[in-house]
Amino acid sequence: MTSIRQEKYAKLVQKELASIFQEKSSALFEGAFITISSTEVSPDLGYVKVFISFLNGKNKDYLFELVNLHSREIRHLLAGRIKNQARKVPELHFILDDSLDYVQHMEEVFKRLNKDKPAE
Repeated sequence: MTSIRQEKYAKLVQKELASIFQEKSSALFEGAFITISSTEVSPDLGYVKVFISFLNGKNKDYLFELVNLHSREIRHLLAGRIKNQARKVPELHFILDDSLDYVQHMEEVFKRLNKDKPAE
């Protein structure tokens, strides 16, 4: 169970990271559109799981490796943004969120089922 403090901190980190990904997309991530679907914060606020997904990304594994490669720089940029609101900058652990891919796959399956269904 998460506390109100954890939820507020998670929203702050999510908002600032989304802004960082938007601003630094072309410089660090080859122009990929990266979204943060959610964040989970540890009780001591020292560790954050960041669930990210890529829209219109051709090679998602490569982009995910690129995000992990730049994780120190991302954390540094985050530190500059939340320095007045947090005592210490949390460790960031990026997790690939493939729920959008699953939704797209299921939509295709339903379209095929409806197409193959005989008219009444």
